[in-house]
Amino acid sequence: MWRQSALREAPTWILIFTIYGGWLLLTLRWNSLPIWIDAPLGAWLCAWHMSLQHELLHGHPTRSERINGALAWPPLNLWLPYAIYRTQHLLHHRTETLTDPLEDPESTYVSVQGWARAGRLRRWMHRACGTLLGRVLLGPPRTIAQFWLRQIFEARAARLAGLRLPWRPWLSFGAGFCLVAFWVCFVCRINPLIYAAFVIYPGTALIMVRSLAEHRAAERPEDRTAVVEQGGLLGLLFLHNNLHVLHHEHPSIPWYELPARWRAERTRLLCTRRGPVFKTYFEVASRYAWRPLHPGPYPVELPPGR
Repeated sequence: MWRQSALREAPTWILIFTIYGGWLLLTLRWNSLPIWIDAPLGAWLCAWHMSLQHELLHGHPTRSERINGALAWPPLNLWLPYAIYRTQHLLHHRTETLTDPLEDPESTYVSVQGWARAGRLRRWMHRACGTLLGRVLLGPPRTIAQFWLRQIFEARAARLAGLRLPWRPWLSFGAGFCLVAFWVCFVCRINPLIYAAFVIYPGTALIMVRSLAEHRAAERPEDRTAVVEQGGLLGLLFLHNNLHVLHHEHPSIPWYELPARWRAERTRLLCTRRGPVFKTYFEVASRYAWRPLHPGPYPVELPPGR
């Protein structure tokens, strides 16, 4: 049984060795290659690694949370702790709160109350990052800043409430951060600003192309997830997470089985759900390159008292 499981998960193991091996080789050879080779490869590997972390937290390639966590541990993007991301993403999969700005930790919407309190700059930034161009250009620093501010505020609130702060995820992230930073800066002698500008920034921007059109507010929770049917090269980068409605219905399906499963269940999924359907990412770009996906506050009425 173990051999059958290992053989079935061979594509994920190959992906793991490809991403980490490619990143080690690229960083070692960084200063001997032109930037027009370094930058796209570095951005791709950074984004691919974030897609890999998503696959690992959903139980692949092993059934052991500890082994999968170890495989996802090195933070190649230097800003996202895997353990925190895992916890938040599993909360995101609670269908009844999907896109809810007060409950879904991955929601890109703003509550009605938050919108009323927001100033002109925050409203402009929200609208700008609802477009594809704004999301790619402004999204990475905004997302990173929001993530870290949220962690600070939550830690402060927990301390004021007398709760114990979880130290293990941050200790693990700190160790991984130091390891990656030491390798990049001292072993490979890459300027940290160069690494941030040509690997972290564009890698995060690539992932944000995927998340732009994944969800849409709707009255029925089952109508809130979108699908991009033909992902092309980006589909490989996102590990077929462009077939997002299928992933949310069956989050345990490994990435390499999603296309065949989509072809088998496409008719049923499109008949029972009314979420957005895009043919390609070119269609997403044509619709939302300049036009914000959600220009105002959360359009679905929340239950009283929320």
